[in-house]
Parts: sequence; structure tokens; C-alpha cells
Amino acid sequence: MAAEYREPLLKKKYYKNCPGCKVDEMKELEQGLPIRPLLSIWIIVLCTALPISSLFPFLYFMIRDFHIAEREEDIGSYAGYVGSAFMLGRALTSVSWGIFADRYGRKPVIIMGTTSVVIFNTLFGLSVNFWMAVITRFLLGSLNGLLGPIKAYAVEIFRDEYQALGLSTVSTAWGIGLIIGPALGGFLAQPAEKYPNLFSKDSLFGRFPYFLPCLAISIFALAVTIATCWLPETLHKHNDNDQSSDDSYDALEAASNESNTKDITEKEEGRESTSKQSLLKNWPLMSSIIVYCVFSLHDMAYTEIFSLWAVSPRKYGGLSYSTEQVGEVLAVSGFSLLVFQMSLYPYVERLLGPVMVSRIGSVLAIPLLQSYPLTAMLSGFTLTLVINCASVLKNVLSVSIITGLFILQNRAVDQHQRGAANGIAMTGMSLFKAVGPAGGGALFSWSEKRLDASFLPGTQMVFFVLNIVEAVGFLLTFEPFLAQHRQ
Repeated sequence: MAAEYREPLLKKKYYKNCPGCKVDEMKELEQGLPIRPLLSIWIIVLCTALPISSLFPFLYFMIRDFHIAEREEDIGSYAGYVGSAFMLGRALTSVSWGIFADRYGRKPVIIMGTTSVVIFNTLFGLSVNFWMAVITRFLLGSLNGLLGPIKAYAVEIFRDEYQALGLSTVSTAWGIGLIIGPALGGFLAQPAEKYPNLFSKDSLFGRFPYFLPCLAISIFALAVTIATCWLPETLHKHNDNDQSSDDSYDALEAASNESNTKDITEKEEGRESTSKQSLLKNWPLMSSIIVYCVFSLHDMAYTEIFSLWAVSPRKYGGLSYSTEQVGEVLAVSGFSLLVFQMSLYPYVERLLGPVMVSRIGSVLAIPLLQSYPLTAMLSGFTLTLVINCASVLKNVLSVSIITGLFILQNRAVDQHQRGAANGIAMTGMSLFKAVGPAGGGALFSWSEKRLDASFLPGTQMVFFVLNIVEAVGFLLTFEPFLAQHRQ
């Protein structure tokens, strides 16, 4: 009787001084859910996401205090320029950071990214005029290029069965950061007015009323920067012009079964052609990036518009909320999003697949958004309940869409191209997100000037335009436009 157990023909080859090989060895020995890498990725992404949107609750008042807007209706436009500066800076450098990460490693890019938060987010809180605010945000975006490499890192640090969870962790932390950031901004901005017993008007926080939320985020970023020094590198660093050890192992293992020879040949040829082709010609990658960019434009515009709409006066169709009330709404949304992504999303993704999750999320978001202007007619507890439920649902849908597209992008490329691929995604996304705040701010200012229009007056037009963008994203999730990588 032939032996049922067969020893591998070739053991996986590991290089002694290669950090990527050490991580691969660690993954083979790992048992159970990898809590420590999940927590590390979550904290790093949260660190870089917090400063992106933390300014939105107080940006309206910051622009007002700069005295650059001639009319109250023009504040939204100037707020859009400040919001777009970060994304414009990131769009110009994301590909370069991705290439750098593929050549020198993920870890150096991560450390430089968190360090940039410490420096330039602090300087933004000390801005004394409009142009200082724009320049510090632009530099923060230019030097913080870690989001693309951290997505590659999330795929490489986990075993195959946990990769979807790893990418879900990135999008969850990102989504929560975009929600908790404004919550911090809302609670901590203008502390001398909100907490006069703790902060006097003559203190540093009285003279710089928007410095405290920036300082709090920068201190957190400093702690994260120190902690990342012990982060394991996942990039393979060894000169091996032959097939990688994993490829050789897979090929020879499968070759031991003669009946699979043809399948192995096709697999190896497909892998070789995938690794050699230009990223720009990789349509499964590029199509998922384009769809991702459209939804990113929508999400960034929504993030700015929601905060501007919530704090704007009732006479313009807003809610007349304080920055603290906006912070409370976003804090509830952030906690709910964390619970959903960690408990339900992996199950839903396995059941429906990333593309179907994105389609369902975009369809449900359209009627939800169009109902927002109606909530301005409510007041008291009813308004609080409705706006919190709507905000939770909207953010859960948005992050579910983005997570699905993250998964598609990283499945479409091999490891040695993953940093550059995510860099291209970040460049496209940043360009679209740069348009989002500027376009959203201008659209919001315009809507406040057409309160008596016969067709979609006031803020109804704002949310209608957001829904058009969402509908375009939904249509692009279908074939032949969106192509999926066949493994």
C-alpha cells in the first residue's frame, strides 16, 4: 500500500537576513487570530486618518476668525480649499511613496508618515492666517504616504485566511478615524469658551482656539511613531533571480502529482505574465481603483458637507449644531462602525463577496442621503435620534464599499507590485478627494444662495449632487467595466 503521507519534495527556502522571510516563517508557525498585527495596523491607520477630518467641525469658525471671507455665505468655499490642500499634497507624492516602499520597505514609509502627523498637524493648530493653514495641510499630505504601503503590509503580514480581515481592519480604522477625528475636533476646539474653568482666554489654548484637538492627535501620533520602531518588516530583501522559494515549492509540490502537470504549467505562466505586465495595463487593478476613486470623492465631499450643514444656521437649512454636538454624533457613528466591521463585515463579505457588498451599500445610501434635508425640520430628541441613526447607517455603508474595493485591488497584483499599486490608488483617490472638499464647500455655499429656487432648493441640491456621484459609482461596479482578478 502506497504511503498516504508524502513528504514535500522541496522545503520552502528562507533567507537568513531577509525580514520578509522571517515574517513568512512566523506565519507558518502562527496559530489562531493574529491579534497583535491587527492592533498595530488599526492604530497606525487611525493615527494617519484622525488629522484628515478632525478640522471639519471647527473649520467654518476657523475661516471666520481668519477674516478672509467677505460674506458669511463664502466661508464654505474657503473651507473647501483648506480641506483639499491635504489631498492635493498626497496626490502628488503617493506613487513615489509606493515605489519607495517596494524598494526600501513598508516600515520606513510608515514611520515617516506618522512623524509628519506629529510635526505638521501641530503647526496647523497654530495657524494664524488662511495661507499658513493651507501650506501646513499641503505638507502634511505630501509627507504622509503610508496608507498605500499599510494596505500592502496588511496583506503580507497575515495568512491567506485572514487577509480579508486585515484589509477590513485598514478600512475600519480609516473610517473610524474620519469619524472620531471630527468628534475630537468638535469636543476640543475653542476650549476657553466651552471649558472656562480649565482654560483661560489668555492661555495658549485661548489665543489658539483650534490648537488643542491638533495637539491631542499629535501626541497620539508621537506614541504611535515610537511604537512602530518594533514593527516587523514584510518586504523580501534578497537577491534571487530565479523563481521565488514559494513559487518553487508550489510548483514542485504540485508536480509530484502527474495528473496536475498541465494545471501547474498554466498557473505558473499566468503568474509570470501577471508579475511582468505594467500596472497601468492591469485592468482588474485599474478598474477597481477608478471605482474606488469615485466613491472616495463622494465620501470626502459628504464628510465636509455634513459638518458644514450641521453647524450652519437653521435659516440656511442647517441644524444650528455646536461643534460639540457634531462631535457627539460622529463619536456614536465611530463606535457603531467599529462594532460592525469587527463582528459582521467579515461574515457578510464571505457570504456575498466584496463586489455585491459594494453594490448593496451604494444602493441603500441613495435614499438615505436624500432624506437628510428633511431632518432639519425636526427638533429636540427626535432630531438627535434620527440624525444619529442616519449617520451610523451612512458610515457603515460607506466603509463597507471601500473595504470591498480594497480587497479587489490587492488581489489583482503580486507582492513586489503591491506598494506601487496602492500608491497609484492613493494618487487617484487623493486627486478625487482634493476635488471633494473644494467642490463640496463651493456647492454648499451656492446652495445657501438659492433657498427660494423652485427645483431642489437649498441643501436638497447638495445631497442630490452627492447621490449622482454615488449612482455613478454603483453603475461602475458592473462588468464589463469592473473586472475581477481570477486566481
